[in-house]
Amino acid sequence: MRPIIILLTLTLIISVFGLTTVAFAQEAESSGGPSDGKLIGAGLAFGLAAAGAGVGLGFVGSAGLAVISENPALQSKVFIFIGMVESIAIYGIVMMFIILGQ
Repeated sequence: MRPIIILLTLTLIISVFGLTTVAFAQEAESSGGPSDGKLIGAGLAFGLAAAGAGVGLGFVGSAGLAVISENPALQSKVFIFIGMVESIAIYGIVMMFIILGQ
């Protein structure tokens, strides 16, 4: 558990320092592309959804394997639950495209 906390803390520190930019005294250019806020929002939407799906898949997958080992006839029901957990990541991708499309 401790290496995960260290890795998440290091990722947070790198992200915070990566978002800071040097300010120059010049006019802003209108590139017409997505602003920084949209890119951060889209990244958070997909990243958090994928992380949540990964954690959920760990719990559902381990419980599903235990159920299948006891009763192989329940395999199709376990796959339905795994598909429901994976749909969370798909919702994150959809939200990412909605944010970037505005």
